[in-house]
Amino acid sequence: MFTGIVQTKQAIAHIEKQTGLWQLQVDLPEKMLPGLELGASIAINGACLTVCKIEGVRVSFDVMMATLEQTNLSDLQQGSIVNLERAARFGDDIGGHQLSGHVHDTVSIVEIETPENNRIIWFELKDSHRPYIFDKGYIGLNGCSLTIAKVEQTRFCVYLIPETLSITTFGELEVGAHVNLEIDSQTQALVDTVERLLQHRGLIQ
Repeated sequence: MFTGIVQTKQAIAHIEKQTGLWQLQVDLPEKMLPGLELGASIAINGACLTVCKIEGVRVSFDVMMATLEQTNLSDLQQGSIVNLERAARFGDDIGGHQLSGHVHDTVSIVEIETPENNRIIWFELKDSHRPYIFDKGYIGLNGCSLTIAKVEQTRFCVYLIPETLSITTFGELEVGAHVNLEIDSQTQALVDTVERLLQHRGLIQ
């Protein structure tokens, strides 16, 4: 489980591409190293990955093809900047909302507005996501817990304050970039349960 509060952003130090598998290597800051062991979970752009090698500050993660196909990790190159968060531990504050690290899909940025002291990013709204995305609802984007500000017919947006922009990659992203999306699990469970109940009663098809 993750809190949705990104701890830092860091460059991909190296990518080793093998048949059916990529290995991502990241040099972690010292603050993320205490207690880190093989098998630990770290979210990279919101995708939960398992630590498979630790060499000093350099940490490696194996990424299967299924994950590459489902997420924006396949867009990464050496030097790409990613959001990082270690898995939550018992007693940690949940400053955002709980994220599983299981990315549902990617969405494209369709517009960026830059009013003074904040940034508004608009994302495409796919039909399959529409039931779970609504004003003031929670959403996980590149591993960051955010509140949906506004929903329109084909897009939705979030507002980003300077603190979020400074510690995440959202300040560098451009129109057309693919962003990992994780739908809030509680929202999904509630919407799906109500839909099944209404179908059972014949109120919807």
